[in-house]
Amino acid sequence: MTPEEQDLVMGLVFVPGEGRRNTLDEVLAHFGESDGAALALRLLRDAMERRDADDVEMALIVHAAAKASGEEFLEPLIELFPADWHRGYEDIVSILGAFRSPRAVPTLALATRWVPEYLDWDENRALAVKAIWALGAVPGPKAREVLEGLRDDENEIIRQNALNQLARRGEL
Repeated sequence: MTPEEQDLVMGLVFVPGEGRRNTLDEVLAHFGESDGAALALRLLRDAMERRDADDVEMALIVHAAAKASGEEFLEPLIELFPADWHRGYEDIVSILGAFRSPRAVPTLALATRWVPEYLDWDENRALAVKAIWALGAVPGPKAREVLEGLRDDENEIIRQNALNQLARRGEL
């Protein structure tokens, strides 16, 4: 993606007091697409192939702007999450949580334990907390087992959030 295309996509981001500089329709027209989800998926796959962290971010922005929710994103995001060359971990966890899919449970479980280098400063463990909340929304025994395994975690924030999600699910 060219710097100009990245700027076009960044214009989809809402800035308080300013709004958005661009519309999804403008971005779609530029890329010759009529479907925001299709564009987001194409951009994501391209960024993954090239291992381009900035373009992963652009694809996730288009995904959010298009309010894309298709299952076709599930496998690429599961594959992308553990890669160490991008910075989209929190966004990926949020998107996977929205799917509420048992197939995402292993990735969400990883997100409860792993701290990417750029989040090493975060004592509140925001990535882990997002993953725990996402697990709380996933129906079935796989998610419950991961949450139960976190009840005894050494980190108080992780323990408490796991307990909260188990209670919310009625499984405490």
